[in-house]
Amino acid sequence: MLSRVAENIYWMARCIERAENTARLVSVNANLLLDLPRGVQLDWEPLITIVGMNQPFRERYSEASERNVMRFLIGDQNNPNSILSSLRNARENCRTVRDIVPRSGWERLNELFLYAKDNVNSGLTKGGRYAYLTRIITGSQGISGLLSGTMARDEAYQFLRIGRNLERADMTTRIIDVRSTDLLPEETPESKAFDTIQWISVLNSLSAYQAYRRLVQVQVSRAEVLIFLFQNRLFPRAFNHCIDTVKDGLQPLKNSQQGVKVLADLKELVEATPVNTLRQTPLHDFIDRLQLEVINLHKVLEKSYFLPRLET
Repeated sequence: MLSRVAENIYWMARCIERAENTARLVSVNANLLLDLPRGVQLDWEPLITIVGMNQPFRERYSEASERNVMRFLIGDQNNPNSILSSLRNARENCRTVRDIVPRSGWERLNELFLYAKDNVNSGLTKGGRYAYLTRIITGSQGISGLLSGTMARDEAYQFLRIGRNLERADMTTRIIDVRSTDLLPEETPESKAFDTIQWISVLNSLSAYQAYRRLVQVQVSRAEVLIFLFQNRLFPRAFNHCIDTVKDGLQPLKNSQQGVKVLADLKELVEATPVNTLRQTPLHDFIDRLQLEVINLHKVLEKSYFLPRLET
């Protein structure tokens, strides 16, 4: 397979997953407003932190108001991680490999991008936001399911799996890192009740609440949620499951030894760490290590399979 084709399929999968994850984040944050204790205001800036775009946001907007954050994450074409930009990038990557990707996959992705672009102003309003974000989420999931159900299990499909699950693993760590910060620092009856709501919100951000209740079968708590989202091997958005799937996609490829070694070390780190005992600072440091390893893995993939970047 050509390096260009492998890289485009990899980034197509990552961008589709990124659009879905961003839509999910915005939707869950908006719904969390309904569950807050009276008098507590929800800060929208953590959403910018989750996607790692604090500096670009500050360069373009004077304050992290709800409307500014919505515009930046949903439709800002100067933000490469916005929903609209992610779908545009996914579409462009797919366009160049239409002889590899099933035609129905290209058509669905093109339709979803055009919907996102034509209805972006509606998505920025409180009245139209839910329908817009739901369409992005279901559309992205539909494309991923269609590709999984129609692509031959060759090298192209393996790069699709690798890209999708590496993006998921990265987003899972980002959500936990930012959302695990106490929104109500004072030890009050209200803050204790909100702690459960906060961790339910973390699960909902990853569509994990129902799976958690079924597989863990205990009350939602910080310790149990951390174990579930980092170490569970069955839930598709748990970090452990994501890196297992990346490994399954990488192993059949030639020249995969270095990447498989990085994944083995990463898995050992995740499973050996008592995540349920980590308080905020140690948890943040642990997540930093995971994210650096994810970046390292991407660099290994880039060096092993993709075209070298031209120096400018």
